[in-house]
Amino acid sequence: MTDYSITFACYNQVDYTRQCVDSLVRHGNDLARVAVVDNASSDETAAYLATKPFGAHVANKANLGCGVAWNQGVLALQTEWTVVMNNDVIVTAGWLEALVDAAKRFDVPVVSPALVEGALDYDLDTFAADASAKMRDVARIGARHAVCLCVHRSVWEKVGYFAATPGLWGYEDTLFFHHLDRAGIRTAIVGASWLHHYGSITVSAMKQERGLSDKQGLGARDNYRLLGKSTLQRKWDKFQRRRQEERWREEELARYGMTLHGERKGGQFVWR
Repeated sequence: MTDYSITFACYNQVDYTRQCVDSLVRHGNDLARVAVVDNASSDETAAYLATKPFGAHVANKANLGCGVAWNQGVLALQTEWTVVMNNDVIVTAGWLEALVDAAKRFDVPVVSPALVEGALDYDLDTFAADASAKMRDVARIGARHAVCLCVHRSVWEKVGYFAATPGLWGYEDTLFFHHLDRAGIRTAIVGASWLHHYGSITVSAMKQERGLSDKQGLGARDNYRLLGKSTLQRKWDKFQRRRQEERWREEELARYGMTLHGERKGGQFVWR
């Protein structure tokens, strides 16, 4: 049996949190394995969370940002595999078991599931069952996303945790991925596991609470300096990453008629 825990941070947006938790329960994930961190929500989030038998419930007195909250959740339930995810996702049947199995098959200690983003206007369970079977052996080695990360214990021991600076506001994942790359830790996005993602609801809400736009934090020059890269190197890395993403997209579309990243637009799938 897999030794796992799941953690996510909340900041208001109780309807999305409720949908996320309902999907976990519906697909057999034990809430005793879930650590939830509330970043001082002012809506009904606290009252809702109090009704659920979570393994850990951290109630912060202020909005401390994603990095702090993720670390609190990771450390609250220390397991071999930890899933760090957004609260605006809907999980599917067998998603976690498939994610850990893919991590082992592809020898990657950090793995992310495939995603469909946008409106939940389609039959997710039927889609995910078909897509995970069709794309079980597909992996974008070197890719990852912070919507959902399944991390092996050895990674925390080697590179540490997320940057715990509230002012980063959405840059914590980029810094963490930078440390993974420097340490030579392999990552992947895999087609064996699928989630629906509404679209970074909590991160946007936390930024709005501080009067920041969605682009602030991630694009701040001071944050970029933390990578220790020149402007030219960052632009080159971005160019190389986009070229690789386009290669993955073309290969997956040619072979499967779909990719590991979909969006819902106008009631249709758009493959990224």
